[in-house]
Amino acid sequence: MQTRFAPDRLADAATRESEKILRTCVHCGFCTATCPTYLLLGDELDSPRGRIYLIKDMLEGGKPATPEVVKHIDRCLSCLSCMTTCPSGVHYMHLVDHARAHIQDTYVRPPADRRLRDLYARVLPHRGRFRAALMAARLGRPFGPLVARLPGFGARLAASLKLSPTRPLPKARYRPGDTIAATASPAGGGRRGRVAILTGCAQQVLRPTINEAAIRLLTAHGVEVVLPRGEGCCGALVHHMGREGEAHAAAKANIDAWTREIEGEGLDAILITTSGCGTTVKDYGFMLRQDPAYAEKAARVAALARDVTEYLATLELSAPLRTLKGPLAYHSACSMQHGQKITDLPKRLLKEAGFAVRDVPEGHICCGSAGTYNLLQPELADRLRDRKVANIAKLAPVAVAAGNIGCMTQIGIGTDIPVVHTVELLDWARGGPAPHGWDIPDALVTAPEADAPAPNPLAAALG
Repeated sequence: MQTRFAPDRLADAATRESEKILRTCVHCGFCTATCPTYLLLGDELDSPRGRIYLIKDMLEGGKPATPEVVKHIDRCLSCLSCMTTCPSGVHYMHLVDHARAHIQDTYVRPPADRRLRDLYARVLPHRGRFRAALMAARLGRPFGPLVARLPGFGARLAASLKLSPTRPLPKARYRPGDTIAATASPAGGGRRGRVAILTGCAQQVLRPTINEAAIRLLTAHGVEVVLPRGEGCCGALVHHMGREGEAHAAAKANIDAWTREIEGEGLDAILITTSGCGTTVKDYGFMLRQDPAYAEKAARVAALARDVTEYLATLELSAPLRTLKGPLAYHSACSMQHGQKITDLPKRLLKEAGFAVRDVPEGHICCGSAGTYNLLQPELADRLRDRKVANIAKLAPVAVAAGNIGCMTQIGIGTDIPVVHTVELLDWARGGPAPHGWDIPDALVTAPEADAPAPNPLAAALG
C-alpha cells in the first residue's frame, strides 16, 4: 500500500511503525475470508482491509477520529485471524492498537458510551472491585430485561449482567507473595525448575482454580512456583480500549514484580494460563520499546513469557490415571492460535492424557468474547457465540476444553456442555480434583487406553 506521510508525522515512533505496517498490505483481500465481522455484516469497512484504509486515512493526515472510523474500529474483535491468513505479514495487531490509542486521544465519545467504558476500565482490571461488581451483578441478574431498556448503555449493561456467574465465586487458595514448593522431584532429585505464574485480574476472581490446577501439576513434577507480590492485570483489557497510559502502567508493575524474581532466585519462565494475557505479555517488549527505563526489562520479561502448555511440553509428565469417555471438543482461543501461534500443542497434551480430542468446526472464527467486546458489542458477540456453540454441538462432546477464561465464560452461557480449562483436565487426569463447577459423572470416567501415546515425546530432546 502506498503511503504519503509527511516527515513531521513520521517523527512520531508509533506513526512510523504504523506506516511500515501499512506499506506491507497489498490489498489482496484474503483477510476478508476469515474476518468474523465481515462474515456477519458483509461490509468492506468491517473487514481488516477496509479498516486498514480507514486507519491509513486517519493517521496519514493526523486527523481526529470520526464517528464512522470509531464505529468500524470498535466493531473489530482484535481476534487476529487476519494475521494468520495474510500472505504479506501485515501486523494488524499493532496497527489497530495504534488506531485505538489515536481514537482515545482525539475522539469525544457520547456521554453514555464514555461513562460505560470508564466504568469497565476502573473495575475489570482490579480484583477487589471486580469481585464486588460480580456480587452486585449476581443480585441484579433477575432485573436484566429492565436494565436493557435503560437509555444510553442499558443493553450493554444488561450484557454484563448476563455474563456474571450464577453460582458463588470460588475463593483463591494462593495469593501474590506466595511461593509453592515442589512436592515431588524428577529422577535424580532436586528442583527441576522455578517459574512465576501470572495471577492477573478477571480469571483470579472468576476461576482461581485454573491456576491452582496448574500449580498442582507443576509442583508434582518438580517445579517450584512463585506468585510475585505486586503483579496484577496484564493491561490487555485497557490496552484494547486505547487507554495506552493505563496499559503501560499495568505492564510496568508486572515487569517490576517479575524482574525482582529474575534478579533474585531466578525464573525459568513466566507462565500464563489465560491466552489473552499471554499475547499481551509476550508483546511487552514492543509496547515499551520507547521507554528507556523499561525497554530492556520489558524485552527480557516478554522472552520468558510462556503459555502454561508450552512449559508443560518441556516436562516429562506422569502417566494419566483416568480420562473421559466420549469426545472432548477443543476450542482454540484466538489469542492462542492467532496471537501466539500455538495450535497443536494443547491438543497433543490432552491426547497424551487419553482424551479423544476433536477440533471445533470453523475453529478459526472468534467466539465473540475478545476481552471487553462481549460487553461493548453484545449483539455481534451473541451472534458469534451462537455460531460457535452450534459448531460445538455438532461434535456432541462430553466437555469443551479451552485455554482462555474469556472464551470459557462466553461459550459457557450459551450451552449446558461443561467448558473447562485445558490445564484443569490435564491435572484431573493425573489425580487432581474435577474442574470447578463440574461434578463429573462416574459413567464418563474411564482408564486411559493401554496403547495411548507415550507422554511428551519432546521431553527427552528438551531435557
